[in-house]
Amino acid sequence: MRLPILLAFVVPAFCANVDFVRDVQPILQQKCVVCHGPKQQLSGLRLDDRDSAKRVIQAGHSADSKLIAMVMGATGKVMPPVGAKLTEEQIALLARWIDQGATWPASVGSNARHWAWEPIGHPVPPAVKRGDWASNEIDRFVLARLEKEGIAPSPDADRATLLRRVSIDITGLPPTPEETAGFLSDSRTDAYARQVDRLLASPHYGEKWARAWLDLAHYADSDGFEKDLVRPWSWRYRDWVIDAYNRDMPYDRFVTLQIAGDEVPGATVEDRVATGFYRNTMTNRESGVDRREARFDQLIDRVGTTGTVFLGITLRCSQCHDHKYDPIKQRDFYRMLAYFNAADETDIAAPLPGERGPYLAARPEYETKRADLIAQYDIAALQKQWEADILESMDRPGRELDWDFQVTELRSGVDHAERILRTPPEQRSERDARVLTARFVRVPGPRFGKDKDLTAKLKEAQTKLDDLDRTFPSLSIAYAMEDRADYGAAHIALRGDWKNPGDEVQPGVPAFLPGGDKPATKRLDLARWVLAPENPLTARVAANRIWQELFGRGIVSTSDDFGTQGDKPSHPELLDWLATEYRRLDWSNKALIREIVLSRTYRQSSNARADLETRDPENVLLARQLRVRLPAELIRDEALAVSGLLDTDVGGPSIRPFQPAGVAEIGYSLKRWVESPGREKYRRGVYIHYQRTTPYPFLVNFDAPDSTLACTRRRLSDTALQSLDLLNDPAFFEAARALANRIETEASGDFKARLRFAWQLVLNREPTESEAARMRAWYDAETSLREKDPDVIEPWVGVSRILLNLDEFITRE
Repeated sequence: MRLPILLAFVVPAFCANVDFVRDVQPILQQKCVVCHGPKQQLSGLRLDDRDSAKRVIQAGHSADSKLIAMVMGATGKVMPPVGAKLTEEQIALLARWIDQGATWPASVGSNARHWAWEPIGHPVPPAVKRGDWASNEIDRFVLARLEKEGIAPSPDADRATLLRRVSIDITGLPPTPEETAGFLSDSRTDAYARQVDRLLASPHYGEKWARAWLDLAHYADSDGFEKDLVRPWSWRYRDWVIDAYNRDMPYDRFVTLQIAGDEVPGATVEDRVATGFYRNTMTNRESGVDRREARFDQLIDRVGTTGTVFLGITLRCSQCHDHKYDPIKQRDFYRMLAYFNAADETDIAAPLPGERGPYLAARPEYETKRADLIAQYDIAALQKQWEADILESMDRPGRELDWDFQVTELRSGVDHAERILRTPPEQRSERDARVLTARFVRVPGPRFGKDKDLTAKLKEAQTKLDDLDRTFPSLSIAYAMEDRADYGAAHIALRGDWKNPGDEVQPGVPAFLPGGDKPATKRLDLARWVLAPENPLTARVAANRIWQELFGRGIVSTSDDFGTQGDKPSHPELLDWLATEYRRLDWSNKALIREIVLSRTYRQSSNARADLETRDPENVLLARQLRVRLPAELIRDEALAVSGLLDTDVGGPSIRPFQPAGVAEIGYSLKRWVESPGREKYRRGVYIHYQRTTPYPFLVNFDAPDSTLACTRRRLSDTALQSLDLLNDPAFFEAARALANRIETEASGDFKARLRFAWQLVLNREPTESEAARMRAWYDAETSLREKDPDVIEPWVGVSRILLNLDEFITRE
């Protein structure tokens, strides 16, 4: 189709050269101009296949271009199909690019060689001029680049700053004044290494590093969506992660168990708990949602999460069509989905130490009493009739609207309700059977609901059963995965639509990566491929994330995207060396962290340098350390730690600290926020209950992710609301009061001595003369005010509030 008249309005007579990356790529990528799929008119436009793409584009002839016809709507359809259409200027750019030959870099598309797809090399640390500065191989890679640029590294941070930095980076908690004093007085050459080893052995190491992994797993304590029901046992997976880090579980084992812990030979309960990684998907319990669609959405999430977390590639971009920039086919996406289509959710008994004994001792009496109640209220016979009615309505919908409603509510309210119902009663698991009985007693359906006496009787039975359950020392539960063949074969969803199945696919991995042609059917096969030596992505991605935690920025800054649209590594040889070293260390997180934090690169001062302001403003070259604003949980942890309020118990159910009234009420299901009793509310931030639709406000204000998708790096904002939070949030005001009490009771002497104690406790240093003078003046003024007005805040509480609100306090230097 020729479009000379239309193009006359948008293509100027004289055209400057159009650059693909600068001008064209943002239009194709951000506007999503083209989509793949058998029924799409532009299904031939593949930027990784230059010959076929140019036939669709009609290079050199924009008037004949199918691309231009589609974006102008000349065929009756217009691209993009949703959202804002292309402007005349954007169409003109595309037309000019086509008329100028439609060229684009070889770095775009699967025919190109991209660094991340290449095998991991074994680089030798380079020679450097200042060999005396480098303390290990890491430093040699960094220094070689700095010397090439003519830039000198920064001096080491002072010892107090260094101890505070490494303490926060490894455990998420600041050092105590005693720990700081001990380190400053330790003149041994390995004093710093001893501190690192002490911190790595701390049980709080696991809490700190688990938080970053939970971001990747998009962990939450609720379902999400409108109903957002609470998941009371989510914490069981969280505790598994913390324990795995504390035991320094090798990363290859750590990954294998989360992908396929139920399939490993001799799988234990804890191995199965690990598969809770894939139970962090959101669950849509809206009654009007087709359960097949809801499950399809969860499968999509599991595939996308696998790609982001383990491989650092944007697999999600291939749900509807072949990836536009990376060599990932839509077929690859659904081959990955086939692994998870053959699995299903299950809830398993996962007792903690000390639970099984009381459970076994109490069970005989419990079972007797429960059986008596079931018999007393004739529940078994009534439930049998209810099940028959439900199944009849499932098989013949539309006959009775009341029962249709019951079926819909049952499917949305009880996980895998239909599967449980269609399993013969004698073959149901104990948990499934009890879940179904509890549902019947609570919602007995239209047949029995019309009998008021029977309804009252069942309500009485429900009360007694609930009371009995509350007295029974039951076992902890874990949300896990298991193999099932119920769902049949997996199919490509044409244009990403679950209702439009295409070709059947077998489980498999992306064909463009090594090992993509090997037959595999189970998730354990997938895990083995993810960790295979020939896979170039996994070790790079994991090592980069560890580096990111310790420097505030990854060697690849786009830690979620190692594809052609992501950033290139700033130090590619160093990244490959780290990946190789990680494997050599048997995938030990602690060992690799130790090597990094012992390097001179890590130990550099974070002070800004005038010579780097224009040459390297983002510190890509690593000529200094970065100042990093602490994540939300660690800010709270620090305040509790220095105030003496912190409850240091590790693991256990999620907690609910103080929360302002009105927050929980916004949501659909969590109508009340019941504050945790006693010291529990002072536990670390990693344990705070996360309700997806109404998350804990402090976490939101300090940029915690929303737990809907895997988060590889948190954004950092700087807002006035954060300062107000630190000053006026009741939790922080309480911390300030507790800190003031410590200052007044633990520090002896005059104002100056107490101020020094406060500074050492909160900032791990002494105040400067200027700081001491300003605080003295402020303290005296507040004391005078308080003498006139007893309602004025106590001066030491005011000092504590100031300290807890300092940028230095919420920043890792």
